[in-house]
Amino acid sequence: MSPLLRTWRWPLIALGISLTMLGTAHAFERFAYLLPCPLCLRQREVYWAAVAMAATGLVLWNIRDNRRFMVAFNVMLGLVFMTGAVVAVYHAGVEWSWWPAPSGCTGETVDVMSLSLDGLNERSATASCTDAAWRMLGLSMAGWNALVSLGLAAMSFVAAGFAFPRSSAEFEPA
Repeated sequence: MSPLLRTWRWPLIALGISLTMLGTAHAFERFAYLLPCPLCLRQREVYWAAVAMAATGLVLWNIRDNRRFMVAFNVMLGLVFMTGAVVAVYHAGVEWSWWPAPSGCTGETVDVMSLSLDGLNERSATASCTDAAWRMLGLSMAGWNALVSLGLAAMSFVAAGFAFPRSSAEFEPA
């Protein structure tokens, strides 16, 4: 596994996984008619941030390949994924009623099939953050997202460790 976490490979993998997670979320919305709640949308924002960060990191790595940059970049990417894990755990806790939902997050359950086609450019309904619309093996989408985000954060921190220069000579400017 270590060759996958060295140099530019991990940001590319993180970019691909982040895009896959976003595509999956949008597929559930478009094809399974599961409207996202405000906390679901927050979780997507974290993946968009990871996509932007990974793409930027890959461009910067091509401009100047520097191990110190890759260490810092992987740590920052890990922190972004940790943020996603925190949001996902919070959302899962709201679904399990471990803590209250934030204001504006307890909307009525929406019957998508009865929505009017008037005003297609406006969101006319919001799903409730307290109801898990889909579960697999006892975990909601937020629960699965928490596990994926924790895994991505761990991999980012491991990649930072692999990129860390082993000798002081590598810290000298070229």
